[in-house]
Order: sequence, then C-alpha cells, then structure tokens
Amino acid sequence: MVDVSEHELVPEHSVLDEDVLEEVLEEYNIDRTDLPKIKRADPALPDDAEVGDVIEITRDSRTTDQATVYRLVVE
Repeated sequence: MVDVSEHELVPEHSVLDEDVLEEVLEEYNIDRTDLPKIKRADPALPDDAEVGDVIEITRDSRTTDQATVYRLVVE
C-alpha cells in the first residue's frame, strides 16, 4: 500500500502544540471551532493526530514562498 503522506505533492502536516495553538487563536481572534475542518480519515494526517487536534499544514506558495494553514481534526 502507498503512504500518501510521503508523496512529493502532499504538503507537510504536523500536530500543533497547545502553546503554539493558543498564540495562533489569539493572533486571529478566533476559537478552535472556527478553523476549517479536516477529517481524521484523511490519509495525509500524521498517525498521532486525534479528533480535536489542530494540524498545521505548510505548503509551497508562488507568492509567499511558503503558506501555513490550520485545520481542526474532526471525526
């Protein structure tokens, strides 16, 4: 079976630490539940991601070199 998370076109996904998460939520003045969602079954998620975690996704960008987005893991 192919490990999708290792494919060159899949951006880096990592579980965000609670300390960093609080800073992000404060910076954007939002709650955790305001973040876009990603399903736990998504094959790109790290194995240690659990429902309720926030995932930081770092993508290559033509305009800003790298773009960082955040997703809330849901069932």
